Amino acid sequence: MIRRYSTRREAINASLLNHKLKNAKSYDRIAGYFSSSILEVAGEAIEQIEGKVRIVCNSGLNIKDVETARLAQSAIRKEWCEFKPEELPNSSNRFRKLYELLSSGKMEVRVVPDEKFGLIHGKVGVITLEDGTKTSFLGSANETYSGWKLNYELIWEDDSPDAIEWVQEEFDALWNDPTAIPLSEFIIEDIKRISEREVIDDIDEWKSDPNPASTAVESPVIRGEFGLWEHQKFFVNLAFRDHQRSYGARYILADQVGLGKTIQLAMSAQLMALYGEKPVLVIVPKTLLWQWQDELNTLLNIPSAVWNGKEWIDENGFNYPNKGSEDIKKCPRKIGIVSQGLIVSKSPIAEHLLTRDYECVIVDEAHRARRKNLGENKESQSPDPNNLYEFLLQISLKTKSMLLATATPIQMYPIELWDLMNILSQKNDSVLGNKWSNWRRKEKISTGLKLITGEDKLEFFDPENWEWIRNPFPPSYEDEMTFGMIRRKVGLKDDQFVININHFELSKPDQAKIGRILDNGFYQKYNPYIRHVIRRERSYLESTINPETGEPYLQKVEVELHGESDEDALVLSSYLKQAYMFAEEFCNLLGKRNKSSGFLKTLLLKRIGSSVVAGLNTGRKMLNEWNTSFSEWANEEDEQFDESDVKNLTSEEEELLVKYVKALETNESTDPKFEKIIQLLTEWKWLEKGCIIFSQYFDTARWVAQKLSQKFPKESVGLYAGGEKSGIFIDGNFTKKEKEELKTLVKQRKLRLLIGTDSASEGLNLQTLGTLINLDLPWNPTRLEQRKGRIQRIGQVNEVVHIFNLRYKDSVEDRVHSLLSERFKNIHGVFGQLPDVLEDVWVDIALNDIERAKQRISEVPEKHPFENRYNNSVGKIDWESCTKVLDRKEMRKYFLEGW
Repeated sequence: MIRRYSTRREAINASLLNHKLKNAKSYDRIAGYFSSSILEVAGEAIEQIEGKVRIVCNSGLNIKDVETARLAQSAIRKEWCEFKPEELPNSSNRFRKLYELLSSGKMEVRVVPDEKFGLIHGKVGVITLEDGTKTSFLGSANETYSGWKLNYELIWEDDSPDAIEWVQEEFDALWNDPTAIPLSEFIIEDIKRISEREVIDDIDEWKSDPNPASTAVESPVIRGEFGLWEHQKFFVNLAFRDHQRSYGARYILADQVGLGKTIQLAMSAQLMALYGEKPVLVIVPKTLLWQWQDELNTLLNIPSAVWNGKEWIDENGFNYPNKGSEDIKKCPRKIGIVSQGLIVSKSPIAEHLLTRDYECVIVDEAHRARRKNLGENKESQSPDPNNLYEFLLQISLKTKSMLLATATPIQMYPIELWDLMNILSQKNDSVLGNKWSNWRRKEKISTGLKLITGEDKLEFFDPENWEWIRNPFPPSYEDEMTFGMIRRKVGLKDDQFVININHFELSKPDQAKIGRILDNGFYQKYNPYIRHVIRRERSYLESTINPETGEPYLQKVEVELHGESDEDALVLSSYLKQAYMFAEEFCNLLGKRNKSSGFLKTLLLKRIGSSVVAGLNTGRKMLNEWNTSFSEWANEEDEQFDESDVKNLTSEEEELLVKYVKALETNESTDPKFEKIIQLLTEWKWLEKGCIIFSQYFDTARWVAQKLSQKFPKESVGLYAGGEKSGIFIDGNFTKKEKEELKTLVKQRKLRLLIGTDSASEGLNLQTLGTLINLDLPWNPTRLEQRKGRIQRIGQVNEVVHIFNLRYKDSVEDRVHSLLSERFKNIHGVFGQLPDVLEDVWVDIALNDIERAKQRISEVPEKHPFENRYNNSVGKIDWESCTKVLDRKEMRKYFLEGW
């Protein structure tokens, strides 16, 4: 029998849904998009159903998202969070009931990607009634409050066997489709959390019980991205725990590239700023200024201001005009971000920063703070600090907490790590003890390092052991039964770290405890370095199973590297090879008469090593604008140079430049790098996998992007670059786009070919792209790692990503590759990446100083001198179930306050 229902005539939720579902045996429903408001429509009736409620819903998931269970669960989690269910009014009771139904298994929900069947407009249901008979209905109503109560809807009910069979068949086809996936466990638990959710409206109330989860659980990085991993939460908890103590947090975060250091530091800064009253200062390389501001704003909903060298600029791009040099002390936001270049150049403005006190100072790429007097057997010398090192020593005295970040805390010599520890130790005995500590005394530094590595050993009964142990003495939490008991015996408080009595003044039992400390490997397990250097390795996190989930702590992403054999180097045509020779002669001449940095001496070789186009553009500019282009080039490479070193070209140099430019202009052959890119995208099918192509230089990147859009006329080719230069090429025509729009298109898989400069190598997540081509090899090895980190990262959709490094035969890059290839694997294993100081190897080879290059390579240690203590300090830290949430508007308002 057919029955017709209209919301114009009656309340169909009562006449059809509630009436039929009461005491029903089961309910199958194709419902469009899933909504918790189903329980506002038929809550009590659904609860009284004897059997199961099964609902099939639409989802905006991409078909590729459901190829594996892991990707499917991550994707549906993101879609749920983007819906912002926590913002629904008066929802706690409804969510509580929904959780009970889902967690008990009484209600099951599966979602089907829109791509599979299209948007589900057909809304049907089959109800098995109390007496075992069935009825079916079809209509326009969604399974929502609006669909059944507010909208104008029409429903046809039909209890004939053929209608029921037809509707059931449609339901079963969707329910059993391979792309239909169940709601993730995260969503079910999140429904429970929302049902119990309380909002903390006042910052002072939060401070009375400062829980990191309260600020994090509804932050964009957890709700809008892939969430946080356990190793990230561990560091934030650790740093914030110490910040609440009188001595503050003092750590070097040395995680390998791609493990999310920035967000760990940013969340730590957020908590410290909320907990205290003073401002936060972030010091980063110039290239990272805007990435830091963007990640604070988009991932944590925290406003901040960047000092651009002249004035403060807030998260909205609003400039605060500079009225004097002291304006740097008047940051308009709680968190201020400044460039390391300001410190390196010893700008007088930087001195004003030292007149303030800070809650926390964060330094990214902190290994740039170094002593000048490095070398074998120089550990006993007092450090001769560079400008950054000297400044950090001073500002360390002005802050409660200090966090230094670098993937390579040791570049070449272990003493470099001591220098970073020395920065942390100012005003803080918890790091290296007081000024009389063996760990601080310059004549003892080398001994301390050798005791840690095992190169030196002290006899068990040597009284010198006590001097190394007592100052600084480890905190109780490291071992309550030894350190904790001794602290209590000698009256050492939690915020004190020096025991001022001799070893023989201890009781016999306590002396025995000291013996056990030595037996347990004090120098390896409890030394100050290991306490303050947090370093987690990707390999450990990828291979260690999280007992909570039964899966590794970090999704494993293998990297398959191509282009490493001698045969893979690209042969230059005769014209190009001749041009390269002219470039080498020019750079050698310039190097002989110029005392400037390697930047000026090698600039032309770097540019032609990138592409023929970059090499030609640079040669022309050098001929026509020799004295006016260096600032632009230095800015692009984040280099410092002395303008007084930029002298006019000699006639011999100018003649070589003319020959160089003519050789490139005469050449009619295609750049072999472009030909190789086409082969990789087509024959190797890298375009199908999605590809990011990196270059150091904008003119190379733009040229490749335009050429590729002409080669693939129907393909959108993204150009991701600094400033306002980003956009999309189609058929060779360029349309300007914001970087955020490009990121979104890549994330949605609507853009699978992206060309980026190194401004894209930080802060850009490219989990949907499976391949990477390096058009050129940066002379700074860290940049190469940063590029790789764009695709070998948390959330990558592929289990294996592919990378191809392009280089010209017999170029500087090719010669460096030959020298490093034997030791590359070993060096990478020692440091987790190549140290920045190997950039000097490129300069040596460019200037034909091969012996010096070999010497630098030989100085890189064969063995990492410190154990990675924090590899195995990753456990379950539950933030996601936190029900007390700090009001986001109040928190943002708090960070809008200036210094």
